[in-house]
Amino acid sequence: MSAHFVPPVIQENPTGWGPCAVPEQFKDIPYQPFSKGDRLGKVSDWTGATYQDKRYLGKYSSQFGSGNQYTYYHDQDESSFQLVDTARAQKPIYLRNRMRFNQPRAATRRDRERREQRGQQVNMQTLTKAQKERQRQVRRLQKQYGKGRQKWTDKGNNRFWKASGPVKTRNASVQVRSEWEVLEELDFPRLNKLRYPDINESEDLFTCGEMEYYDKTFDRITTKSQRRLARVNRIFHKVTTTDDPIIRKLAGKGKVFATDIILATLMCCTRSVYSWDIIVQHVGGKLFFDKRDDPEFDLLTVNETAIETPQDEGNHMNSPRNLALEATFINHNFSQQCLKKNGEKYKFDKPNPFQEDDDSEVASVGYRYRKFNIGDDLDLIVRCEHDAVMMGSGGETQFISIKTLNEWDSKQLGIAEWRQKLDSQRGAVLATELKNNSFKLSKWTVCALLSGSDQIKFGYVSRLNPRDSSKHVILGSQQFKPVELASQITLNMENCWGILRCIVDKCFKLKEGKYLILKDPMKPVVRIYDIPDNTFSSDEEAEETSSEEDEDDDNGEDPN
Repeated sequence: MSAHFVPPVIQENPTGWGPCAVPEQFKDIPYQPFSKGDRLGKVSDWTGATYQDKRYLGKYSSQFGSGNQYTYYHDQDESSFQLVDTARAQKPIYLRNRMRFNQPRAATRRDRERREQRGQQVNMQTLTKAQKERQRQVRRLQKQYGKGRQKWTDKGNNRFWKASGPVKTRNASVQVRSEWEVLEELDFPRLNKLRYPDINESEDLFTCGEMEYYDKTFDRITTKSQRRLARVNRIFHKVTTTDDPIIRKLAGKGKVFATDIILATLMCCTRSVYSWDIIVQHVGGKLFFDKRDDPEFDLLTVNETAIETPQDEGNHMNSPRNLALEATFINHNFSQQCLKKNGEKYKFDKPNPFQEDDDSEVASVGYRYRKFNIGDDLDLIVRCEHDAVMMGSGGETQFISIKTLNEWDSKQLGIAEWRQKLDSQRGAVLATELKNNSFKLSKWTVCALLSGSDQIKFGYVSRLNPRDSSKHVILGSQQFKPVELASQITLNMENCWGILRCIVDKCFKLKEGKYLILKDPMKPVVRIYDIPDNTFSSDEEAEETSSEEDEDDDNGEDPN
């Protein structure tokens, strides 16, 4: 059999060249214009990120458009269908004139930096001793804190690079609702000018709890004889003001009620950077300062007042929240590890009011309810805490407050490690901590002064490995009197009492109700909001109330 030959269909175009009509197999296919200069070497791209370099993002893109007419996203409506658009696509900013300026500008900048370095080396030979020391100090600061983001700045006829720190957006501690009304706005410059010096001696109204004795062997720990931080499983009670049964009994003996950490937050608010919030309840001519049912208030911040605050986000171990959790964990464990276990205890008149049963092991703590007169017959009742007791040089019993300073990653901060400086330059280490954690240390000092602690002890704890936030070692400790520490950190108690009295007066002028004091996350401002009475109410209480009502209805009882 001979092969069958099918002749092709030839279309004759009398007026020109090319086909006269669209072939049947290509009838409904959309048309994509292209240029002969386009690179058609890419068959398919399943990841969409084949070329990480932005210079090659448009390597295979057509000059007539991006081909969006073939893009389809399955949706409920027809909004994802697009018409064919053959208009020329606008190039992004980073692709415009990229071949014209980038290389010369980079080369010029590198040459300028080389010239500046050579000029500095030559000028160091002709500078005076004071000028040379100034140059060295600037280089040390740049190495320690970094140059940050830089920008061009004009000053006279000179144009130079000026360093500016990174700007990071912080979130508020609580979401402000649209129906909340701002009643007062207090900025930090005005609060820093307030003074109230006439604070009389405090009076002890009630004492309870029991404390263990401090183990003085921890005072002899050095970087060479470091000790591992142990995990101590004890219960720490962080009960707010209105939930305290002792404060409820003492409600008739004062007009303002709070805990020491809440008062310290208000009194040292001008040193804060992160956002925080406190609830104020004005009831029956009395003020109750509370915290929300949120453990974030009790977390210890890390490097809050540093020039460069922690920038990592998410679940990274060096994110601000994870660093706060780590610092709180270290503080709790060190304050209990440095005590004498199973030994003699110092007991106050009454037992711990927050201990639910005798089987649970509660942390060593002593509560002291004290009354301060802040003028105009305003009696302030505060619940203060002592962490432990120790024997003084004269054989007397001293109440102490135990806190912890922690090192997380010195290389990221650009400073020397504690293991190299702590034994020989402990004052320099403490000065750096005072600068980077001013708000936290101020609150600790105010709490120690309010409670009447004789000493405040600091433990220096560092990570065993900077990349592991679960293992720590104790490198040393240091002891101060609260009054001396306040003078070292320039903490003016007259200003602290003035800030508290100003906030108390503002709250007493408001009508009875519920209010929120909120530190702005980005500005040095404290605002007082008027909030509904049921705001921040516990969902469990609402469920219990509804279940009780349902039971009453089922039993046929009258709820009234």
